[in-house]
This record gives sequence, C-alpha cells and structure tokens, in this order.
Amino acid sequence: MRTLNRRNLLKGSVAAACLTVPAVRAVGQTNSLSEIGKLLAPVPRARIFTARDIVTLDPSQPSAEAIAVVGTRILAVGALSEVQEMLGDQPFDVDDSFADKVIVPGFISQHDHPVLAALSMSSEILSIEEWALPTGTVPAVKDKADFMKRLTAAVEARTTPGEPVVTWGYHPAFYGPLTRADLDGISTERPILVWGRSCHEMILNSAALTAGGVTQAVVEAFDAASQKQSNLAEGHFWEQGLFAVLPHIASLVATPEQLRAGLELSRDFMHSKGITFGNEPGGILAKPVQDGVNAVFSSPDMPFRWSFMVDAKSMVASYADDGEVIARSEALQSWYYGMTSLAPRQAKLFSDGAIYSQLMQVRAPYLDDHHGEWMMEKELFERAFRVYWDAGYQLHIHVNGDAGLDRVLETLETNMRRNPRFDHRTVIVHFAVSAFDQVERIKALGAIVSGNPYYVTALADQYSEVGLGAERADSMVRLGDLSRAGVRWSLHSDMPMAPADPLFLMWCAVNRVTTSGRVAAPEQAVSAEDALRGVTIEAAYSLQMEEEIGSLVRGKRANMTILAENPLEVDPMAIREIEVWGTVMEGRVLPVPSSDRAAATQQDASAGPREAVSPNGAPAFDKAALEHALKVTHAHHL
Repeated sequence: MRTLNRRNLLKGSVAAACLTVPAVRAVGQTNSLSEIGKLLAPVPRARIFTARDIVTLDPSQPSAEAIAVVGTRILAVGALSEVQEMLGDQPFDVDDSFADKVIVPGFISQHDHPVLAALSMSSEILSIEEWALPTGTVPAVKDKADFMKRLTAAVEARTTPGEPVVTWGYHPAFYGPLTRADLDGISTERPILVWGRSCHEMILNSAALTAGGVTQAVVEAFDAASQKQSNLAEGHFWEQGLFAVLPHIASLVATPEQLRAGLELSRDFMHSKGITFGNEPGGILAKPVQDGVNAVFSSPDMPFRWSFMVDAKSMVASYADDGEVIARSEALQSWYYGMTSLAPRQAKLFSDGAIYSQLMQVRAPYLDDHHGEWMMEKELFERAFRVYWDAGYQLHIHVNGDAGLDRVLETLETNMRRNPRFDHRTVIVHFAVSAFDQVERIKALGAIVSGNPYYVTALADQYSEVGLGAERADSMVRLGDLSRAGVRWSLHSDMPMAPADPLFLMWCAVNRVTTSGRVAAPEQAVSAEDALRGVTIEAAYSLQMEEEIGSLVRGKRANMTILAENPLEVDPMAIREIEVWGTVMEGRVLPVPSSDRAAATQQDASAGPREAVSPNGAPAFDKAALEHALKVTHAHHL
C-alpha cells in the first residue's frame, strides 16, 4: 500500500481542484487500463468544518474560517468559498458544529509518564496544587493539618479490611516533616503509604511496614547507600532506600486493576484538556507493564496516539556491546501496536537530579549547602551519548541545574566536533535552573529546549527562601531569553509533575505568576502565540513530527483542538479558564464527555477492592510497574 504522506496528499489536493475536467477527456489522455480505473474510482466525500476562527499556525495563512478533511488528513484550509471551490466536483458536507467555537492545532503532550500518572492519579490526591479531574476537582492541601484531616477521612471511608490507602502529593518543603508516628495516629491497622510530591520518597505507617514485611533485619540487608536513605523508625524511605524497599511494598501500591483504572482516568483527563498526541520519554522496559498500558492506550477508541521513547540509560547499563544497545533499542518496536508506537530513533538520557527534591546540580552552592546528585555517572553518560549519537538518534536529555546543563552541553560539543551532525535537535528537557551564558551556547550547538513553565508557578516562591534564593528561583525556565536568542523551544508538563493541561502550561509561560500572586522575572515571559506554538508545532518539531502534526496545513493529520475562546485574543490571565469542547483526532470528532458520564465511567473502573495479582500470571508486574514509575521520576544511581 502506498504511504499517504503530506507530499502525496498535496499532489492529491491539486488533482481534486481540477475535478471539473470532463472524465472523457481525462480518459482519453491515459495510457493504461489501471490509470482509467483510478480516474473512474469514486472520490471520497470530504467534510468541511467551519468555525468562528481557525488558528492555523501556518505563516502563509495564519487564520481561516473553514477546513476540509478527507479521512484522517487535511485537504484544504481557507475561506469557506475558497475551500468549496478547491474541492470542485468532489462531494462534501459542511459541518457547522463549531460555528461558535475556535479551532487550534491539536495539542501535543510532549513529555508525560502514563504509568506514573496512572498510579498517582488513582491514589488519594493530596497535593500542593489543585487537580481538576474528570471525576471532580481535588483542592490543594492548605497545610499539614489539612493534609492529616483529609487523609483521616479517606482512611475512615475504606470498608474493605486490609485495603491499603495510598496518597500522593505531600511535600515536606511546603508542609513540614511527616513521620510514621503521624500516620499511626490515623490508623495502626490499615496500611497507609504516603507517596511524596516528588515521587522520590514514601512514608509508611506501621501497618504498611507489617503488610510488606519490612523489619529491621530487612533494612540492615540493604546496601550501604540504601541504608543511608532509609529511616525505619520514621517509616521514611527515599531515593535508593525507596528502591530497596520497593519489592516489599509494590503489591500495596501497584496492581493491574489500579494501573488500568489510573490509565483510564489519565486518558480521560488528557482528552478533556485537548490533547491529540502524546509521548512517554524513557519508555517502559518491562513487557508485562507495557502490555498493561497497551490494554488501554493501544485501543482503537483512544482519543489520542501515544509514542514511547527508548530508555537509553537502562540500555547502556544493561549491554556492554554498543551494537547490541542499538539492536535491543530497535527491537522494542514489536512491543507497540494500534494507537501506541515507538518514537523512531529517539532516546532519553539523564544528567542531574530532580527539581522537586532539589537534587539538581548547580554551579553556585545551595543556600543550605546541601548538594545535588548526578543521575548517571559521567562515564556512562558519555558512552550512552556517543552510542546513540553515532547511530543517528535524536537525544532528549533530562537536566534541571546549570551545572547539569554544563555537562550536557560539553558532551554535545565533544560529539559535534568528533562526529558532526546536521539537524540533530538534541532536546534540553525541563530547563529549570540555567545561566544566561548557556542560552547562547545552546543556540550555537543547535540544541532545542522543552521547558516546564510550571516550575515557576509552583516553586519560585518556596525556592526563593529554601535552596536556590530569589534570583535563581525567579529566573527558572528562562523562555524569554531563549526566544530572544532564536532558540526553538516547546512546553511539557512531565505529568504528574504538573497537570497535562496545555492551556495551563501556556498560562504559566505567558504570565509567570507564582502561588503568592506575584510575577517572577517578567522578562522571561513569552507571548500567547509563542506559548501556543510551544504546545503544538514546536512540540511536534521536538519529536521530529512537524510534517505530520502541530499546525493546520494541507496534507497533515486532521488533529484539532476545539476551544470556546481564542487563546491569542483573551486576557492572558484568562487563558487557563478557556473551555475545551473536545478534539478532532485524525478526522474523528471526539467531544469531551459530560462530567456525569466521566464520573460514572471512573466509578465502574475503580469499583471493588484492589487485589495484589498480576496479569497472565506475571509475578513481577507490581514491582516492575512501580519500578518504572520511580525510574521516570529521575531517581539517581538506579
């Protein structure tokens, strides 16, 4: 079957515009029966969508009033009369369903984590921020007292004996320390597991420790590094201590039923935010877990496609032979089907530690003189970079601190000098703390950036006082400097590190308003149009998909997000309040379900007790699922 790409369809659209030529004349100019057959074949019926405005992000035609779709592709864009004229004799229907709406290119979720999102979203969410889910809005936690009150209510609401209560979102930098004794004050009979907002730590009550068989002897059997990051008396396990205790508690946190319910909730949440394509950087390397994800995300009724990127860190750590690293990476294609796929020749690497736990590597010391962490030893990082670079892969590199960014840029420059590549599009992912001099170096080396603007909103106030200081905290995610330097950038949420809500990400980037209501480093704010590009065409560019998605142009996939208002025209502070009607995904019209329907669906999906069983008899499912979730939260020295 001939591949229908943008170039082929562009040719087809020209042919469609000439359909008024009499068929007899056309047949007379053919040279074979097969060509005659093609001419006589019925032309597919087109569907023309009209709207109050269509924001195309096509520089040659920024705005339109009609867009024609045939099958999964865009056939024509422009004024209604122009589109109808272009179609000629081709049959079409005019759909005015969006006559009072605004169409923008389909939103792209450039960097999110389905398994981590599923496990956190299906828990009791008690977090530093509000979460507006299809099942209802979960308000932000005010303080530790509010957390304890709400967690107590969640525990008391459980009726199944022995069913654990897992909550996610507690942040000690906001609410103060939390210990085993605090949780025992709520219950000493029901297991309670508090998963920190950073996803790097857990606090367990005595019942959870007992249920997992975690004793002093178990902890003393951990390696030295894991013992240093474990405190049994306080029920606190972080970083390597959390990985060490994982086999004992995984069945309390991650079950197939919980994963499926969480994936369905995450799917509905992302659809409600207008997402039409998404990507998991650092793909799943446990087949039973990927099968569990595919059960939801590969389904033909998924409202968006999802790609998975090779976890380059794990690959180079597992295989000593460079050729085998690449062979094993490419073999992962067989794990995907339907609406999931392997991102072609793209891989994920890690530089330094996480932003939420302030483990990024920084040039100047932290205010309290604690130190950051490296997520890959220098030798392993450099080997991984070289292996995938020489194989022609695009590299997406997690980096949060300016010292961490120095390592990335030095390694990139070394490989550019050793083996020059054109249009490599190495992606600087997260881009939390950086220095002005690094922006020019990013430009000179041909790298691009995928920034998380939520860091400023959620963390700038707190980190001005704790860890970073005001200047570094306020200038996090310096998108303004990138724009002025001509560096291409996109936006991502790192769900659940931030809500996978492109309009909210736009709002964060445009306004840079912190939790206290002040504006942090206003010179780093960007325009609404640039922010819209950041969740559409620039996100597509960062995934090497700009010829397929990201703007509304003839030949591209018919991916559109339908909004109540134009984000380029409303007050910038109102961007996050714009209602998402739904999406058109490759020609399928997909309205966001009503809140009643979504709630009923989620209630059915999560009904009944969670059982610690594994699909297809795979005993390692719970451990593998939780291990993957923790790995993508950027714990170091895995």
